[in-house]
Amino acid sequence: MPNAIIALGANLGDPVEALKAAVVDLEGSDGVAVKSVSPFYTTSPVESSGPDYVNAVALVETTLTPMALLKVCQTIELAHGRVRPQGVINAPRTLDLDVIDYEGVTSDAPVLTLPHPRMHERLFVLVPLADICPDWQMTNGQSIEETIKKVKKRHPDQKIFTLSSKSMA
Repeated sequence: MPNAIIALGANLGDPVEALKAAVVDLEGSDGVAVKSVSPFYTTSPVESSGPDYVNAVALVETTLTPMALLKVCQTIELAHGRVRPQGVINAPRTLDLDVIDYEGVTSDAPVLTLPHPRMHERLFVLVPLADICPDWQMTNGQSIEETIKKVKKRHPDQKIFTLSSKSMA
C-alpha cells in the first residue's frame, strides 16, 4: 500500500482534542491505516492570524488515490467544524488536514499539489515530519534536518515547541 504524509493543525476551539479526534477519524476511514503520529507541537501562525496552532504529522498507509485521500481529509475537517471563509487565505481553523506527500507522487492539480508546495518553508510541518521520518529527503535531495536549519535561520519568527505528553494524554 502507498504511504502518505498528512499534516494536522488547529488553532480554534480545543486544538489538542481536535487533532486527537482527527487521528481517530483517519484510522476509522476506509482505505486508511495510521502508521505513526508525531508529537504535538504548539506553533506560531505562519501567513495566518489568531492564536497559536497545535500541529502534528501522521504517516498513513492507504489504498486510496491522492484525490480520494484529500476528500477523506476534507470530510473530517467539515465534521469538526472547519469553515473556509471566501476570500480569506489561511484563516484560523478548528481543524486543517493537508496531504503533504503521497508516495513521492508529483501533481500540479489545482485542488491538490504534491508534494505540498510550501512544506519546505514551514517548521510546523518539517519538525513533526522529522520525528516520524528522520531520513526524509526533500525533492531537491536535501535532508530534512538541513532544511529545518535553513528555515530556522531564514524565518526566526516561526516558533515551535513540543507540547507536554500530559496535555496529549
